[in-house]
Amino acid sequence: MSTTTPKRRKRISTDALAAAVFVAPLVIGLLVFTVWPMLNSVWLSLCDYDIFSAPKYIGSKNYVNLFQDPLFWQALKVTSIYSFISVPLGLIAGLGLAILLNTKIKGMGLFRTVYYLPSVLSGVAVSLLWFWIFNPDFGLANYALDKMGLPPVAWLTSPKTALMSLILMSLWSVGGAMVINLAGLQGISKELYESANLDGANGLQQLRHITLPGLTPVIFYNLVMGIIGSFQVFTQAFVMTSGGPSNATLFYVLYLFRHAFNYFNMGYASAMAWVLFTIILVLTLLVFRSSSFWVYYEGEKK
Repeated sequence: MSTTTPKRRKRISTDALAAAVFVAPLVIGLLVFTVWPMLNSVWLSLCDYDIFSAPKYIGSKNYVNLFQDPLFWQALKVTSIYSFISVPLGLIAGLGLAILLNTKIKGMGLFRTVYYLPSVLSGVAVSLLWFWIFNPDFGLANYALDKMGLPPVAWLTSPKTALMSLILMSLWSVGGAMVINLAGLQGISKELYESANLDGANGLQQLRHITLPGLTPVIFYNLVMGIIGSFQVFTQAFVMTSGGPSNATLFYVLYLFRHAFNYFNMGYASAMAWVLFTIILVLTLLVFRSSSFWVYYEGEKK
């Protein structure tokens, strides 16, 4: 027999109603602005749709045409090269900066702020800044090369250097990974370093056996986020190169954008979006699957 009094049942009912009211905007927003557009894009990927007329079902034709499109493979190639170079560089740079800034000296807070600020600037503003830096005539990059007695480089105007220039530019936002690594460093027990010092371990040995294992959860997080972000690069190429020269910087999302908003081929663009979603999902699952071999959690039993 239930011992819940009518008064208590009424209070539980009131609390449940209040909780539902507060959660409702989030749930409605999720359904309207995320779930429904995703489901609708699945349908559109199977249709011929140009915005101005009703969608016409064509089955898997968009996907067949996609895999026969040479520019699709070029965009995938460019994005893959960018990802597999920029992500490791970002991880190394973020970790290196965090280690350098994980010291207690006067003014260290200022240095941390200076290195972090670029990562919160607008993508368009950053792209315009680097477009000026890479200018072949009066940019800072060629000015620095000239002062060192080196020949100028056609940073963004040559197919051989355009993509590498954008990879170099990606290090501008390394401050976000640096802050996360810095938080991870400060979470490693100082007793481990004290014990290592007593045992005569040098700095390199402490880095290898204490710092890096202790940071593997943070590195894992930065790796996953880096992969997801690198496959969605758009602003830099759109503002600085428009995919050129000779499609050397034709990133996947930029090509998707062209089909959606330049050619109004929404069905084809939706198919591209779901292929990209699948690629990112597979890569993320592979990283998660591999984490059991190299990610160390304190207190976890092996």
